[in-house]
Amino acid sequence: MLQPPADAGRDPRGQLRRADKVLTLEETEALLGAAFCGRTATVGADGYPYVVPNLFVWESGTVYLHTGSHAGHFRANVRHCNRVSFEVDEPGEVFPYGHVECDTSVSYRSVVIFGTIRIVDEESEKLGFFRAFMAKYAPPDSWGRERDSFPRLAGTTVYAISPATVTGKGGVLPGVAERWPNRNNTLSPNWRPASGGGAA
Repeated sequence: MLQPPADAGRDPRGQLRRADKVLTLEETEALLGAAFCGRTATVGADGYPYVVPNLFVWESGTVYLHTGSHAGHFRANVRHCNRVSFEVDEPGEVFPYGHVECDTSVSYRSVVIFGTIRIVDEESEKLGFFRAFMAKYAPPDSWGRERDSFPRLAGTTVYAISPATVTGKGGVLPGVAERWPNRNNTLSPNWRPASGGGAA
Protein backbone atom coordinates (compact mmCIF):
# COMPACT_ATOMS: atom_id res chain seq x y z
CA MET A 1 0.00 0.00 0.00
CA LEU A 2 1.28 3.44 -0.87
CA GLN A 3 2.24 5.83 1.90
CA PRO A 4 2.17 9.66 1.81
CA PRO A 5 5.56 11.05 0.67
CA ALA A 6 7.92 12.02 3.45
CA ASP A 7 9.19 15.58 3.67
CA ALA A 8 11.98 15.61 1.11
CA GLY A 9 13.27 19.06 2.08
CA ARG A 10 15.04 20.57 -0.91
CA ASP A 11 14.95 17.33 -2.93
CA PRO A 12 12.61 18.01 -5.89
CA ARG A 13 11.77 14.33 -6.38
CA GLY A 14 8.25 13.61 -5.32
CA GLN A 15 7.34 17.27 -4.87
CA LEU A 16 4.36 18.76 -6.74
CA ARG A 17 3.90 22.51 -7.03
CA ARG A 18 0.16 22.39 -7.75
CA ALA A 19 -1.60 20.98 -4.68
CA ASP A 20 -4.92 21.08 -6.56
CA LYS A 21 -3.61 18.50 -9.05
CA VAL A 22 -2.37 15.90 -6.55
CA LEU A 23 -4.04 12.50 -6.85
CA THR A 24 -5.10 10.74 -3.67
CA LEU A 25 -3.23 7.60 -2.65
CA GLU A 26 -6.26 5.57 -3.74
CA GLU A 27 -6.32 7.24 -7.18
CA THR A 28 -2.58 6.72 -7.57
CA GLU A 29 -2.88 3.03 -6.67
CA ALA A 30 -5.76 2.61 -9.11
CA LEU A 31 -3.84 4.16 -11.99
CA LEU A 32 -0.75 2.03 -11.30
CA GLY A 33 -2.94 -1.06 -11.25
CA ALA A 34 -4.79 -0.26 -14.46
CA ALA A 35 -2.31 1.58 -16.72
CA PHE A 36 -1.55 -0.35 -19.90
CA CYS A 37 2.09 0.65 -20.35
CA GLY A 38 4.83 2.14 -18.19
CA ARG A 39 8.10 3.87 -19.06
CA THR A 40 11.31 3.23 -17.18
CA ALA A 41 14.23 5.68 -17.23
CA THR A 42 17.73 4.37 -16.55
CA VAL A 43 21.20 5.89 -16.86
CA GLY A 44 24.11 4.24 -18.64
CA ALA A 45 27.82 4.23 -17.93
CA ASP A 46 28.19 6.92 -20.63
CA GLY A 47 25.86 9.23 -18.69
CA TYR A 48 23.05 9.08 -21.26
CA PRO A 49 19.50 8.57 -19.97
CA TYR A 50 17.46 5.85 -21.62
CA VAL A 51 13.67 5.57 -21.47
CA VAL A 52 11.92 2.42 -22.61
CA PRO A 53 8.21 1.46 -22.60
CA ASN A 54 7.19 -1.87 -21.08
CA LEU A 55 4.06 -3.74 -20.15
CA PHE A 56 4.14 -4.16 -16.38
CA VAL A 57 2.25 -5.14 -13.25
CA TRP A 58 1.87 -3.27 -9.96
CA GLU A 59 1.91 -5.91 -7.25
CA SER A 60 2.29 -5.47 -3.48
CA GLY A 61 3.76 -1.98 -3.82
CA THR A 62 6.30 -3.06 -6.46
CA VAL A 63 6.52 -2.52 -10.22
CA TYR A 64 7.40 -5.70 -12.11
CA LEU A 65 8.40 -5.84 -15.78
CA HIS A 66 10.44 -8.11 -18.01
CA THR A 67 12.73 -8.30 -21.02
CA GLY A 68 14.55 -11.05 -22.85
CA SER A 69 17.58 -12.50 -21.09
CA HIS A 70 20.04 -11.04 -23.61
CA ALA A 71 22.54 -8.43 -22.44
CA GLY A 72 20.82 -5.43 -24.00
CA HIS A 73 20.85 -1.69 -23.37
CA PHE A 74 18.30 -1.77 -20.55
CA ARG A 75 19.96 -4.58 -18.63
CA ALA A 76 23.40 -2.97 -19.03
CA ASN A 77 22.06 0.27 -17.55
CA VAL A 78 20.46 -1.56 -14.63
CA ARG A 79 23.77 -3.30 -13.95
CA HIS A 80 25.50 0.10 -14.02
CA CYS A 81 23.10 1.97 -11.73
CA ASN A 82 20.08 0.67 -9.82
CA ARG A 83 18.39 4.07 -9.49
CA VAL A 84 15.47 4.52 -11.89
CA SER A 85 12.38 6.56 -12.57
CA PHE A 86 9.13 4.94 -13.72
CA GLU A 87 6.12 6.73 -15.23
CA VAL A 88 2.57 5.94 -16.33
CA ASP A 89 -0.03 8.28 -17.76
CA GLU A 90 -3.60 8.32 -18.99
CA PRO A 91 -4.57 11.15 -21.36
CA GLY A 92 -8.06 12.58 -21.43
CA GLU A 93 -9.77 15.25 -23.54
CA VAL A 94 -8.11 18.37 -24.96
CA PHE A 95 -10.20 21.47 -24.26
CA PRO A 96 -10.11 25.29 -24.55
CA TYR A 97 -10.37 27.45 -21.45
CA GLY A 98 -9.74 30.95 -22.83
CA HIS A 99 -9.83 33.18 -25.88
CA VAL A 100 -6.25 32.74 -27.17
CA GLU A 101 -4.80 29.61 -28.74
CA CYS A 102 -2.40 28.93 -25.88
CA ASP A 103 -5.44 28.78 -23.55
CA THR A 104 -5.61 25.05 -24.33
CA SER A 105 -5.24 22.22 -21.85
CA VAL A 106 -5.83 18.49 -21.51
CA SER A 107 -7.32 16.37 -18.79
CA TYR A 108 -4.99 13.59 -17.65
CA ARG A 109 -3.71 11.43 -14.82
CA SER A 110 -0.09 10.42 -14.30
CA VAL A 111 2.18 8.78 -11.74
CA VAL A 112 5.94 9.17 -11.37
CA ILE A 113 8.03 6.82 -9.25
CA PHE A 114 11.62 7.27 -8.14
CA GLY A 115 13.21 4.14 -6.76
CA THR A 116 15.62 1.28 -7.19
CA ILE A 117 15.51 -1.65 -9.56
CA ARG A 118 16.77 -5.20 -9.13
CA ILE A 119 16.85 -8.33 -11.23
CA VAL A 120 14.54 -11.00 -9.82
CA ASP A 121 16.43 -14.24 -9.27
CA GLU A 122 13.92 -16.35 -7.34
CA GLU A 123 11.91 -18.56 -9.69
CA SER A 124 8.83 -18.35 -7.44
CA GLU A 125 8.86 -14.54 -7.67
CA LYS A 126 9.28 -14.68 -11.45
CA LEU A 127 6.39 -17.14 -11.68
CA GLY A 128 4.27 -14.83 -9.54
CA PHE A 129 5.03 -11.98 -11.95
CA PHE A 130 3.99 -13.96 -15.01
CA ARG A 131 0.77 -15.11 -13.36
CA ALA A 132 -0.08 -11.50 -12.49
CA PHE A 133 0.98 -10.39 -15.98
CA MET A 134 -1.36 -12.84 -17.69
CA ALA A 135 -4.19 -11.97 -15.29
CA LYS A 136 -3.79 -8.32 -16.28
CA TYR A 137 -3.37 -8.57 -20.04
CA ALA A 138 -4.99 -11.84 -21.16
CA PRO A 139 -8.67 -12.87 -21.04
CA PRO A 140 -9.70 -14.96 -18.00
CA ASP A 141 -9.46 -18.26 -19.93
CA SER A 142 -6.16 -17.26 -21.63
CA TRP A 143 -7.70 -18.31 -24.96
CA GLY A 144 -8.15 -21.85 -23.62
CA ARG A 145 -4.46 -22.51 -22.96
CA GLU A 146 -3.01 -24.44 -20.02
CA ARG A 147 -2.40 -22.36 -16.91
CA ASP A 148 1.21 -21.73 -15.85
CA SER A 149 2.57 -22.93 -19.20
CA PHE A 150 5.76 -20.85 -19.03
CA PRO A 151 8.51 -23.05 -20.53
CA ARG A 152 10.70 -20.03 -21.35
CA LEU A 153 10.82 -18.72 -17.77
CA ALA A 154 14.60 -19.14 -17.65
CA GLY A 155 14.97 -17.20 -20.90
CA THR A 156 13.47 -13.98 -19.53
CA THR A 157 14.73 -11.37 -17.11
CA VAL A 158 12.21 -10.03 -14.60
CA TYR A 159 12.87 -6.69 -12.90
CA ALA A 160 11.36 -5.32 -9.70
CA ILE A 161 11.22 -1.58 -8.97
CA SER A 162 10.92 -0.64 -5.30
CA PRO A 163 9.57 2.92 -4.95
CA ALA A 164 11.29 5.52 -2.79
CA THR A 165 8.80 8.26 -3.76
CA VAL A 166 5.51 8.02 -5.64
CA THR A 167 3.53 11.02 -6.84
CA GLY A 168 0.23 11.09 -8.69
CA LYS A 169 -0.98 14.12 -10.61
CA GLY A 170 -4.13 14.87 -12.56
CA GLY A 171 -5.88 17.55 -14.53
CA VAL A 172 -9.67 17.41 -14.43
CA LEU A 173 -11.84 18.02 -17.47
CA PRO A 174 -14.09 20.97 -16.54
CA GLY A 175 -17.78 20.88 -17.35
CA VAL A 176 -18.91 22.42 -20.63
CA ALA A 177 -20.20 25.51 -18.80
CA GLU A 178 -16.69 26.12 -17.42
CA ARG A 179 -14.93 25.97 -20.80
CA TRP A 180 -14.46 28.68 -23.44
CA PRO A 181 -16.50 30.18 -25.02
CA ASN A 182 -18.99 29.77 -22.17
CA ARG A 183 -16.39 31.00 -19.70
CA ASN A 184 -13.11 32.80 -20.32
CA ASN A 185 -10.46 31.64 -17.83
CA THR A 186 -7.55 33.02 -19.84
CA LEU A 187 -4.22 33.88 -18.24
CA SER A 188 -3.85 36.72 -20.80
CA PRO A 189 -6.91 38.93 -20.22
CA ASN A 190 -5.36 41.99 -21.90
CA TRP A 191 -4.56 40.29 -25.20
CA ARG A 192 -6.28 41.73 -28.26
CA PRO A 193 -6.51 40.17 -31.76
CA ALA A 194 -4.24 41.62 -34.45
CA SER A 195 -7.41 42.63 -36.29
CA GLY A 196 -8.15 45.04 -33.45
CA GLY A 197 -11.23 43.28 -32.17
CA GLY A 198 -11.88 42.80 -28.47
CA ALA A 199 -11.26 39.73 -26.39
CA ALA A 200 -14.00 37.13 -26.12
